[in-house]
Amino acid sequence: MPRNILLVHGAWMNALSWESWVERLRARGHTVVAPSWPHGEGDPAELRAAPRAELAAVGVPEIVSHYARFATELDRPILIGHSFGGLFVQMLLDRGLGACGVAIDPAPPKGVFPTLDALKAAFPVVSKWNAGSKVHQMAFADWQWGWMHTQPEAEQRAAFERFVVPTPGKVYAQGAAAPFTDVMTVNFKNKDRAPLLLVAGLDDRTVSADMVRSAFRQHQRGGGRTELREFAGRTHWICNQPGWEEVCDTAIDWAEAQ
Repeated sequence: MPRNILLVHGAWMNALSWESWVERLRARGHTVVAPSWPHGEGDPAELRAAPRAELAAVGVPEIVSHYARFATELDRPILIGHSFGGLFVQMLLDRGLGACGVAIDPAPPKGVFPTLDALKAAFPVVSKWNAGSKVHQMAFADWQWGWMHTQPEAEQRAAFERFVVPTPGKVYAQGAAAPFTDVMTVNFKNKDRAPLLLVAGLDDRTVSADMVRSAFRQHQRGGGRTELREFAGRTHWICNQPGWEEVCDTAIDWAEAQ
């Protein structure tokens, strides 16, 4: 049966990053909506050349509320998110806004601690003075290391130029403060939430598989229906690197079965 699907991207991306998924999911008969974060829509090259000052004020609550409005209008859609978007999917499920959710390489909620590689991936943002009040640009070297380290440099450069956008440091600052606040909280004990699938890329440095497994164990202990899938050879570019179709089909096959 065709369903509404809401796609939620993560930091350094906007709606363009879902273009292949939108086409593939629509070909299966679904209605697909893939909004950008607030003030993040537009051509990536133009956004890099002239970052929007308004983006600096965008944090986790603003982004989750933004997607909550779409989820409400779509009447409990299938939720699919990557990276920070995977975290936001879990938070939306807590609100009862999805029929089910898929969180791909999800950013860690409160209670899931980052690995050393994850800390290294976040360091270029959080190490800057007053990082939470600024709009940040990603360096190509950081993109290579944290997202596409298994692929040729020509492919890395092409993807960087096509997809990477500025991102608000506020979400990273809130992530760094997660152990001391409730901004990044997921209710692991919410037995009434809709089913959740967690997806891990085994070569991901930015959100390691161990972090995804930790979230999975906490959801399991809480009693909510949760499953885990792991993909060998997949980096944080899992939704677009060669073989992305397998990840997409796994996500939607699982969601349709719910």
